[in-house]
Amino acid sequence: MDIHEHQAKSILSDFGVPVPRGHLAFSPEQAAHASRQLGGPCVVKAQIHSGGRGAAGGVKLCRTEGEVRSFAASLLGRTLVTKQTGAAGKRVDRLWIEEATDIAQEIYLGFVLDRKSERIMIVASGHGGMEIEDLAATDPDSLVRMVIDPAAGLVDYQARELAFRLGLSGKQIGQFVTTLRACYRAYRDLDAMMVEINPLAITGSGDLVALDAKMSFDTNALYRRPQVAALRDPGQEDPRESSAHDNGLAYVGLDGDIGCIINGAGLAMATMDMIKLAGGEPANFLDIGGGASPERVVTAFRTVLTDPNVGVILVNIFAGINRCDWIAKGVVQAYEEVGLTLPVIVRLSGTNVEEGREIIRTSGLPLLSADTLAEAAKLAVRARPTPLAAE
Repeated sequence: MDIHEHQAKSILSDFGVPVPRGHLAFSPEQAAHASRQLGGPCVVKAQIHSGGRGAAGGVKLCRTEGEVRSFAASLLGRTLVTKQTGAAGKRVDRLWIEEATDIAQEIYLGFVLDRKSERIMIVASGHGGMEIEDLAATDPDSLVRMVIDPAAGLVDYQARELAFRLGLSGKQIGQFVTTLRACYRAYRDLDAMMVEINPLAITGSGDLVALDAKMSFDTNALYRRPQVAALRDPGQEDPRESSAHDNGLAYVGLDGDIGCIINGAGLAMATMDMIKLAGGEPANFLDIGGGASPERVVTAFRTVLTDPNVGVILVNIFAGINRCDWIAKGVVQAYEEVGLTLPVIVRLSGTNVEEGREIIRTSGLPLLSADTLAEAAKLAVRARPTPLAAE
């Protein structure tokens, strides 16, 4: 789960990271009032779940209250398209009005999960403000990586070593150690997946301050982090994914036309691979989970059908905790309740598979049954609407 910049700054500030003063605004009037409270030049920032806002025109230094009001009016309600949002962009419904900072140098600082070492890794560079992907390509030697031992945690000597490698000196070293340890505690204590400060600025007076911050969290851990779950902004999510989340389904929208209803993440990935191998493109990743009732299957169908590009639905179930007869009843119920007209391919395996196949066979509905995943994928590709099938 992603959160907004102002939310990430609030969290990191509570852990001890220095951040500039700022105020949230939902209207041009609130933005103007915030600038009066801050006094002096302000930076107006669009709050969307995406990087690259500055390059897309979503960030501006404003020197007067009138300039703040005017820019805020031009941003609010606008769809901002960045390198990370795709062509659809994201709607701007809130702004962060922040005091301007005298920047002498910009540093990149990120905490990520390194799956290879199974450790939290710090990635840092003395050249912040740029896209880290571009920096890795153009100047890979500027990136410093450091792995944290989970038994010891981040220790001071590691933080000081990183400060030295970034060229910091004097009071900046102590401030950097404090910032680094604060970021690590926030990452660890809140089940984060990523903490990024870009840039971590060195001001004209030599102090460190986080000018931008991003955090994302492990969705599976939100049940024990209600304070983090409360920060979710459904307006920044894909409506299909938001609806699925509210119904307890794991859903990710894709660009294809073959809708997928599957139990288990591994089986879902294998199904998408098999669809592509057969010459098709999956429209989504959807995991209905274990113990799916017929009603849950109906909800899954409704979720998949919110994508107008879906031309055929593939149901692939390997029943362990689930039961094939439950799934089959759900497919029949969905076909009748939703008024399906699309081709539906059903592949069942596992617990009560014969009962499930019998329900599908005797339903009297035009459901296509497959014994293997490969067969199901080929049937789904062949059953796609003619214009897409010919591509």
